[in-house]
Amino acid sequence: MSGWLVIAGLGPGAEGMVTREVQAALRDATDVIGYAAYVARIPARDGLVLHGSDNRVELDRAALALRLAAEGRRVVVISSGDPGVFAMASAVFEAMEAGPAEWQALDMSVLPGITAMLAAAAAAGAPLGHDFCAINLSDNLKPFDLILHRVRLAVQGDFAMAFYNPRSNSRPHQFGQVLDLLRQSCGADRLITFARAVSTPEQQIRTVTLAEASPEMADMRTMVLVGSSLTRRIGRFVYTPRSA
Repeated sequence: MSGWLVIAGLGPGAEGMVTREVQAALRDATDVIGYAAYVARIPARDGLVLHGSDNRVELDRAALALRLAAEGRRVVVISSGDPGVFAMASAVFEAMEAGPAEWQALDMSVLPGITAMLAAAAAAGAPLGHDFCAINLSDNLKPFDLILHRVRLAVQGDFAMAFYNPRSNSRPHQFGQVLDLLRQSCGADRLITFARAVSTPEQQIRTVTLAEASPEMADMRTMVLVGSSLTRRIGRFVYTPRSA
């Protein structure tokens, strides 16, 4: 049996946002590897082995996927959203670079998915309609001081911003520091959107000003979208004009 490895994105949550290309790869797979909560989205079937693991063992998952593909298995590594955005694609390439040379000859591809960032922006209107940046607020893999530095630079560039992983139980106070920085740098009237559980039945979209924002409005299922100085509200929607 000839093995292959696909790195795929499951989108933000709704089954209708999983691409047909990803669905086909999952149908043909012998093994699906990923964070346990994402693997739980994959229906069990005969001939398919599901490998769920903790969210802090990305390189272990990547190495397992490469080993199985080298053994002739048909492997899909899954992430939510897009696998190249704060997800597993980078981890697989990092493990490949550190591993045996034959891993680099594997039949391998990366299949895109709809990111939580873009799904949240669509649900809110078009807040990322002009130049924007995405910043992961988790300090698991980088110092929090570096996160604050990048947020400051994004504000100086007048980018709209999309924040991943804004607030967790293990770091409940850091998002408050980010909000304080934004209020000091952008002013109290800047628009900020909290998009929770986007594309699922639990979806909640809430747009407020920075003056009204509080850390408790975000958790790990929330995308936070901060407008640029040009971002405006029209009815229930928010948009950033394409001219600047």
